[in-house]
Amino acid sequence: MHTGLLWFDNDPKTTLSVKIQKAMEYYFKKFGRKPDLCLVHPSMLETNQKQFEFGKLIVRPYRPIMPGHFWVGVEDQKAN
Repeated sequence: MHTGLLWFDNDPKTTLSVKIQKAMEYYFKKFGRKPDLCLVHPSMLETNQKQFEFGKLIVRPYRPIMPGHFWVGVEDQKAN
């Protein structure tokens, strides 16, 4: 993903799934399409969790993302 929406939510009372849902809804409202990828700091996931699916969205750890931030967008398609 080269472009996307950077979403910030560090509210300790809000679950990770609610934070992701809010980011997805805002992305859809702004761009008119649903995202399929969300990158988060590894500390936001369970220990050693590689990725998980949230509906049709893939959530992956990515160390350069700061804790509390979500980089939401559409995964680049690989050329065949």
